[in-house]
Amino acid sequence: MASVEEAQEILRTLGLPPAQQNQMSGYTLLALCVLGPNDPWVSATRTARTVTKGVMDYVRDTFAKEYAPNTRETFRRQVLHQFVQARIADYNPFEPNLPTNSPRAHYALTEDALAVIRTYGTSEWAKASAHFVASVGALAEIYAKKRNMERIPVRLPDGKELRLSPGKHNQVQRAIVEDFAPRFAPGSQVLYLGDTENKDLHRDDSGFASLGVTLTEHDKLPDVVLYDRNRNWLFLIEAVTSHGPVSPKRVFEIEKMLSKCPAGPVYVSAFPNFAEFKRWIAEIAWETEVWIAEMPDHMIHYNGDRFLGPRS
Repeated sequence: MASVEEAQEILRTLGLPPAQQNQMSGYTLLALCVLGPNDPWVSATRTARTVTKGVMDYVRDTFAKEYAPNTRETFRRQVLHQFVQARIADYNPFEPNLPTNSPRAHYALTEDALAVIRTYGTSEWAKASAHFVASVGALAEIYAKKRNMERIPVRLPDGKELRLSPGKHNQVQRAIVEDFAPRFAPGSQVLYLGDTENKDLHRDDSGFASLGVTLTEHDKLPDVVLYDRNRNWLFLIEAVTSHGPVSPKRVFEIEKMLSKCPAGPVYVSAFPNFAEFKRWIAEIAWETEVWIAEMPDHMIHYNGDRFLGPRS
């Protein structure tokens, strides 16, 4: 009999991305199929379903699973939109000329998806689902390819190239490595470069160990760590977009991590532009540095009578 777990398995098999394999997506599929907990998948039907009454109210009344009214847009943008892209559902198939804001706007299973879903739990499922994916393509693969194309390349000083996930934060990190480092930490070694998807994208444990720093899984490194061997300076750099700069609290946390490190710490808050800097100006710790990517040749010193260099 139909269950939300089986619905999630169907979505996985038909190539939906991980974000569309959750419970909300599973319940949405059940609503589109007009199935309840006592119905077999072979009984799925193709019916027009509006977002609120056709999907959300159906899920509440049939499965006792209630979603808040303000999640309507989540159903539409994070589930049904992807169902249409994956050819699981059609938008307004029974009234294709409806205006965008029509209260009769609706979704329904595609004919092809309906035919495949009805085979779930039978000997035909494997063949039918494989044929469906081969015909329309797995949306998960399409999304992955697109995301890889949008990744941000960054070249380390040793020539190694990494690819950061898309986003403003990682654009600042690339600027730190490719623009800040040559100007203010020439010849430095990149000991750490995080990523919004993979926090340990590049981590030189042996380099940290040589400086007396033993990292644990609980340590939260700054976004970029550079080591200038000639001056024995350790640059600890936060890329500031949605998260904050080097604050007094952050300095305290990092100093504990570096308690046995002989290198002089240089704390830097890196911003994409001056407007972003102004948002955080009151939270930046004294005796630290500010670098703004849109003005790469200059720095702002929070160091009183000292310029760029380690804290005493």
